[in-house]
Amino acid sequence: MRSPLLRPRWLGIHLGILLVAAVCVAGTAWQFVRAFEPDREVITNPVEDLAGAVPLDGLLEPGEYMHPETFANTAVTVTGRYSPEETLLVPRTEDGARGHDVILPLVTDDGAAVTVDRGWIPEGAAAPEVPGGEVTVTGWLLPPVSDGGFTPVATEDGTVERIATSLLVNEWDHPLYEGYVILPEGDPAAEGLTPVPPPEPPTGFTVNWRSLSYTFQWAMFGVSALVFWVLLMRRELADARASGDTKAPSEAEGARSEEAAGPGERPGDQPAAAGS
Repeated sequence: MRSPLLRPRWLGIHLGILLVAAVCVAGTAWQFVRAFEPDREVITNPVEDLAGAVPLDGLLEPGEYMHPETFANTAVTVTGRYSPEETLLVPRTEDGARGHDVILPLVTDDGAAVTVDRGWIPEGAAAPEVPGGEVTVTGWLLPPVSDGGFTPVATEDGTVERIATSLLVNEWDHPLYEGYVILPEGDPAAEGLTPVPPPEPPTGFTVNWRSLSYTFQWAMFGVSALVFWVLLMRRELADARASGDTKAPSEAEGARSEEAAGPGERPGDQPAAAGS
């Protein structure tokens, strides 16, 4: 006996439920992705970004911890004097070539200093001299370079493993601002060096609560449709079984009546009257 769930009407119901489930899965996935999309503050023009630079001493105090998510990549301006005799080299590979970033302190009037990355030079090359006297530097503030979980290795004199305040305080006798400033192309102190590229915009994930609520709504609608489908099939099967049980007693009574009537007779026939 063919299942009642394979009748044409039910085949249409099955197809409809599958379409609803597919739409709900797609809607749930789409809203979930939107709920956790990264929030990027896009730098469309680095020159325009530098035009809005803020004084560094308005953001941080010397020795104060810099929250990367708050101050990193901020365009800042600092006024002071370079200390070329304290120049250090930081090993770095540029486009597969070995070389060094050239860093030195820019000392402000109050004696504090900020680390300035002038740019990159190939291995064995000499860095040009920096401008003398008081200068005003405008660049991007970057967080200290982390050690990446590796143990520091020994470095040669005049070099430092990475640009990190925790290491530079042992090299320079100045109160240091956290992080370091990279110079844009065209800065006098960056002439003759390969400038460090402007930083990528900060990327952070924020929760879009409206999209997240839509995610749960799509998911609940899909689950509700599946539950309704299952209940509808259970009821159809129960009705089919109940209908079969109702017919069974009638068929059994008919069989007993035929046996009682004997061969050649039908149930309900009356015997002929004697003498008729």
